Amino acid sequence: MFSRAIAALKTAASKGLRKGLLPAAMALALAGLTACGGGSQEGASSGGSGSENSSATKIKLQLKWVPQAQFAGYFVAKEKGYYKEEGLDVEILPGGPDIVPEQQVANGAADIGIDWVASLLAHQEQGLPLVEIAQIYQKSGLILISKKSAGINSPADLKGKKVGNWMGGNEFEVLALFDKYHLDPKKDLQFIKQGFTMDQFLTGQLDAASAMTYNEYNVVLEQGVPAGDLNIIDMNKEGVAMLEDNLFANKNWLTSHKDAAVKFVRASIKGWKYAIEHPEEAVDIVMKFVEQGSTTRDHQLKMMQEVAKLVLPQGMDPSKIGTIDEQLFKQTAEIALKFGVIHKAADLSTAYTKEIIEAAMK
Repeated sequence: MFSRAIAALKTAASKGLRKGLLPAAMALALAGLTACGGGSQEGASSGGSGSENSSATKIKLQLKWVPQAQFAGYFVAKEKGYYKEEGLDVEILPGGPDIVPEQQVANGAADIGIDWVASLLAHQEQGLPLVEIAQIYQKSGLILISKKSAGINSPADLKGKKVGNWMGGNEFEVLALFDKYHLDPKKDLQFIKQGFTMDQFLTGQLDAASAMTYNEYNVVLEQGVPAGDLNIIDMNKEGVAMLEDNLFANKNWLTSHKDAAVKFVRASIKGWKYAIEHPEEAVDIVMKFVEQGSTTRDHQLKMMQEVAKLVLPQGMDPSKIGTIDEQLFKQTAEIALKFGVIHKAADLSTAYTKEIIEAAMK
């Protein structure tokens, strides 16, 4: 999540950084994925519990991308009846390249949405009445990968190299990394727009490529590149990570649906805990909702295993899933400000609320 040229940044912000904050499925067959609307929408809204119970409180959840293991906890919560147990009828709405979760929640097409924190901050600055209610991913999944033959053993070694990123909103962490090591992306290296596949990296057009731990990294491994032949630069370890998948709601809706929001978060966390403890079953559930032919079960299982590390990092108490780390949120906001995602310091007192997650944990 870093910034490119100021003009481009403003364009990205005006589009909600939507296309830029979508790395999760970029390496999948794009044509099939972008056609996800019809079949996936129907599948996602029909499985598991809910629609037959007219007395249940209806909630529409807007995903930031198409159904996949990135969102396993919600599909598990629906399929296992956790939402129904809370008296909720939850409809899961697939995302896509032309769907901006923040806009969907702001205009009432959805009640709760999922997106990266930087995108949420940009939309809040634009005046949309949105507030984060839970932070599902506790760590960043963005990494830079390079073949050991490229000699990139540390970020300092990126000097003079060809470094790729999808841009459009994904680049801010990478730019923060450059800044930390005093690398000018316009003079000290070639910062190149990366495609939605890993072909540029695999064919040697890029010395270092951006990848999500739960998607593109596994794509490279699946193409026969041994993990031992790769070097990884982890944004979390470098201290330039930005928070990703969070749950946010329309403030106006939340005023009159606070209890429903608490129930939704509680059931969703239960779904995530189950998915992490039973990855195979969780993927079987997810596969009921994915666009046929767009992915494989093996890829989704690897995604589930990596996503689990972001939702529940090593050493974290499972009871803390969904909590909002104030320091990491502040770090995300500061990077967003420095690189032009937002143009004034975020008001952290209104950007998120701990009331819902704390009530859900009781």
